[in-house]
Amino acid sequence: MPGYTFPVLVGDIGGTNARFALILSADGEAVALEPIRTADFANIDIAIRDAILPECPAAPKTAILAIAGPISGDEIELTNCPWVVRPKVMMPMLGLSEIIIINDFEAQALAVASLGSEHLTQIGGGAAEPGASRVVLGPGTGLGVAGLVNISGIWYPVPGEGGHVDMGPRDARDYQVFPHIEEIGGRVSGEQILCGRGLVNLYRAVCKADGVPATLSQPQDITAAAFDGTDARAAETLDLFATYLGRLAGDLALVFMARGGVYLSGGIAQKIVSVLKKGALRAAFENKQPHLDFMRGIPVFVITHPLAAVAGLSAYARHPQGFGIKLDGKRWAA
Repeated sequence: MPGYTFPVLVGDIGGTNARFALILSADGEAVALEPIRTADFANIDIAIRDAILPECPAAPKTAILAIAGPISGDEIELTNCPWVVRPKVMMPMLGLSEIIIINDFEAQALAVASLGSEHLTQIGGGAAEPGASRVVLGPGTGLGVAGLVNISGIWYPVPGEGGHVDMGPRDARDYQVFPHIEEIGGRVSGEQILCGRGLVNLYRAVCKADGVPATLSQPQDITAAAFDGTDARAAETLDLFATYLGRLAGDLALVFMARGGVYLSGGIAQKIVSVLKKGALRAAFENKQPHLDFMRGIPVFVITHPLAAVAGLSAYARHPQGFGIKLDGKRWAA
């Protein structure tokens, strides 16, 4: 893998927000740029041209972008945003010689491989085994999932759509709540519960199960009401959110044998760290008989870096040889 031509513009393009940084050289610091809301711009080309390039201290030659959606062909649709990324249009419009586009959770996996302990809050378990497989989950606008495996000293992200696996009830309270969770195609997936709109779905289901009206309609309002003690069902919603996140995280830890740890990314996890540390997440995570002893040793971390995906992309831009990113169908050059 040859090095990229600097300056390199890196960007994490989510369903709600897009965050960017400019890396001037292979050994230089990343210059963070002001985040933008995707809803404020008709498309990504206009957003970068009008809001990002004017803030850059130098014109980028290469762009490495992580997007929330599957990458296929020359027109790439985001899952939770109307933007369509067209690299062949973007290059001449923005003066770029090369564009790399990867999945947003490939970028989160890159961050897991490159962030220091100062950007992690551990929730139980033992020490992460160096070089062992890892998993990253990100409840945000949607629910992203990726694995990370190390082969001969090179970290290989394993992207996928793990946020859409089935979720089901286990205990008595679950059987009261789950019939009221909004389904898609006749089933409840992880993303129907473990993301921003999923938090609202879960709150409404708790209220319906108890036969009371749901008075809150925004994720931030549910979180605020839970923390200030003004809505008991909002508080239960956060506790159930932590439980269900722990269950799914534990399932994925088993799939990847993630002795290197499970990493929770995104703004939701950062905002509710105190809830995640209360015990419900860890108990649900470990409750995987007959593998209870194995699960007790696996650490769970909340990523506290405010721009984790951008940091991961920056690490990759500087040293692509350290990461096994397969670029077939993901690279465009002028």
